[in-house]
Amino acid sequence: MPYDIITFDCYGTLIDWNGGITAAFQEAARVDGVNLDSDAIMTAYHDIEPAVEEQDYRPYREVLKEVAVRGAARLGWPLDANRSGFLAESLGDWTPFPDTNPMLERLRESGYQLGILSNIDEDLFARTRRHFTVQFDLLVTAERVRSYKPGHTHFLTAKEEIGDRRWLHAARSYFHDVVPARALGVPVVWVNREHSKPLGPERPDAEVENLEGLVEWLDRAV
Repeated sequence: MPYDIITFDCYGTLIDWNGGITAAFQEAARVDGVNLDSDAIMTAYHDIEPAVEEQDYRPYREVLKEVAVRGAARLGWPLDANRSGFLAESLGDWTPFPDTNPMLERLRESGYQLGILSNIDEDLFARTRRHFTVQFDLLVTAERVRSYKPGHTHFLTAKEEIGDRRWLHAARSYFHDVVPARALGVPVVWVNREHSKPLGPERPDAEVENLEGLVEWLDRAV
């Protein structure tokens, strides 16, 4: 094996967050008789969430509330602030991509240790954990380190705990994961499910379109 432990971003890499976010927005908006476009929802979300996370640390549940309020305003939906918790409430229902559990199981069977580095609260991740068919050896959350990626604290904390083990990080987000991993010299695979363009000069060690591609890349690297 070329690595001993592989860490993953969770939402967007293992969990279908686009599907979860758009479904949550659309379901909540329908209560008010408003129909929202999926692409418009995700454009607003991707613009707003990083700006909210750049502010002083707050629990991710609170980040999601502010994103919901700002996003609704941008989308022309008069959301009652008392209902702004709908994203956090729905998060436990967001499901894995079809390839997630089969490929995690293959990695586990091949002898890799597995970990999660996520911008999430502990209690929210506990609701997501039930969707996985493997156990994780390492979990670094935003609540634990009191900061959000692309800040470096998730990676520095993981590096301290991983020690001398050979470490690879894999994630969907170029902004949140590829950039800080490269800055810290952590090998990283970009799981580019949406076929996005890089937002800067940093380049991952490999680019794949899903977890099956990651497993195939690892098999070739042996």
